[in-house]
Formats: sequence, structure tokens, C-alpha cells
Amino acid sequence: MTAHLKDQLHGRKAKTGLERKYVKSSAELLVYQGQKINTHSEKQLEEEIRLLQERLEEERRVHMEMETFLKKHQTSLDEKLEVWMERYERDMEDKQQELNSLRNKKANNLSQLQELAKKYRDIEQVVIEDRMEKEALRRKLEKEHMERDAATKIQSWWRGTLVRRGLSPYKKGKKPKEGKKGKKKK
Repeated sequence: MTAHLKDQLHGRKAKTGLERKYVKSSAELLVYQGQKINTHSEKQLEEEIRLLQERLEEERRVHMEMETFLKKHQTSLDEKLEVWMERYERDMEDKQQELNSLRNKKANNLSQLQELAKKYRDIEQVVIEDRMEKEALRRKLEKEHMERDAATKIQSWWRGTLVRRGLSPYKKGKKPKEGKKGKKKK
């Protein structure tokens, strides 16, 4: 039995050695496969990191270009805004001066209009007074003319009455005969 046990022990040792070799080999294989998988995963992750870094670098470059473009555009807009603000202020100043000038002209024109209206009223008053004077003069002259005509008529009537009654120095004289003519002297 000892031989048998020795055989069994030896068989078991061999089996255990084989199992150990197998387990060791299997473990090494698992470690190798794990390392290979890890290496592959590592390479994939490194590739992914590289791609992400390239993408990040591209994004940074695009961002920088975009930022540069936007800064230039902002600067251009600021310059344009400054130009437009200066133009706005200049135009507002010009328009304010024009408005003030127009207001002054309006005030002057209103003043002139008031002066002309006053002159017109004064002249109109003079014209009315002149017309009234002319009308009064016309009436006076008309009255004098009528009085002269009336006086002439009265005088003519009176003279006629005196002549008809023979009371005037103008007596009825004899009328020269018709047909006889006086001799002419040479």
C-alpha cells in the first residue's frame, strides 16, 4: 500500500504539477490575454485621446480664428459706430444751427411783417384821411360851383329884371335897321 500510496502521491504530485503548470500556463495566458486586451484597449483609448486632442486642437484653432474674426469685426463695428456717432453729432449740430437760423429768420420776418403791417395801417390811415380831405374839398368846390352858378343865375335874373324894367344903365336900345349898311372909309 505504501507503494500504492506512493504511486498515488506521485500521481497526485504529477497531476498537481500538471495542474499547476496548466493553471500557471492558463493564468499566464489569461494575464497575456488581459494584457493584450488592456494593450488593445489602451491603444484604442490612446487613439481616442489622440483624435480628441486633434479635435480639441482643431476646435481651439477654429475658436481662435473665430475670436480673431469677431474681434476684427467688433473693431470694425466700433470704428463705424464712432464714425456714425460723429456724423450724427455733426448733422445734429448742423440741423440745430439751421433750425436756429430759421427761427431767427422767422422772428425777423415776423418783426418785419409787424413793421410793414404798422406802416400799412399808418399809410391806410393817411389814405383814408387824404380821401376824406379830397371828398371834403370836392364837396366844398362843388358847393362853391353851385353857389357861383346860383349867384350867376340870380345876377342874370336881376340884370334881366333891371333891363326889362328899364332901371339899369343898360337900357333897351334901338336896334339898327337891317338892310342898310354904313359907308366904308378907305
